Amino acid sequence: GLLQDFPIRAGILMDTSESMEGYLPRSRAISIEYAQRLLRQRTDQIFAMDFDSQSRVAQPWTGNAAVLAAGVRSFAASGKSHPGGTAIFDAIYRACLNQFGRLDRPDTANFILLFSDGEDNASLTSAKDAVDICQRSNTAIYVFRAQPQDSFSTGPKTLAELASKSGGHVFYDDDSDAEIYNDLRMIEADLRNQYRLIYKPAALKHDGSFHRIELRGPERAQSITFRAGYYAPLR
Repeated sequence: GLLQDFPIRAGILMDTSESMEGYLPRSRAISIEYAQRLLRQRTDQIFAMDFDSQSRVAQPWTGNAAVLAAGVRSFAASGKSHPGGTAIFDAIYRACLNQFGRLDRPDTANFILLFSDGEDNASLTSAKDAVDICQRSNTAIYVFRAQPQDSFSTGPKTLAELASKSGGHVFYDDDSDAEIYNDLRMIEADLRNQYRLIYKPAALKHDGSFHRIELRGPERAQSITFRAGYYAPLR
């Protein structure tokens, strides 16, 4: 059935490595626009994390848009302050484990707003492990993608995979202001209002294992966004 007006729990994850320096003002502006125009102070919570080869929570959970904006404005390009490159998968893993994984209420719509070019060269966590923990914590990844400097970069493919397997989407941070707001409203519509489908597999084993799913809709449904699968609950 259709479930409406979910409270939102969001995490802004901003890549501040050297390759993203030119994109930071735009990324900060998009984050602040989301907080100021779409965050509902009475029901929603949001945190902000920046990362290069290491990550830090610059602003813990808050429902106050002005407080969140101040945290986001503190993000600055790290340059070579943390040698070793960029660790996107590590940042996602820590956000899901330490932030979304400790939420006190399960009935929320969780998502990560990720700003990056997708170039990961420093993570100890694998892409698979990052996706797995997103799926376990019911957290979708929505990406504002910067154009990689290297035309042969695997960054776009990495970001597309993170988004699609977690039930999110990829946008482009060089869209016009009107397009950016429409992108943010699309995230809002995806998360506030969801269809919850329930079915019982014929032979479900309560072993905590991952099960892939495929959802097919009628021809009139142009696109359906859903997670790649689910984890069987342990008894």
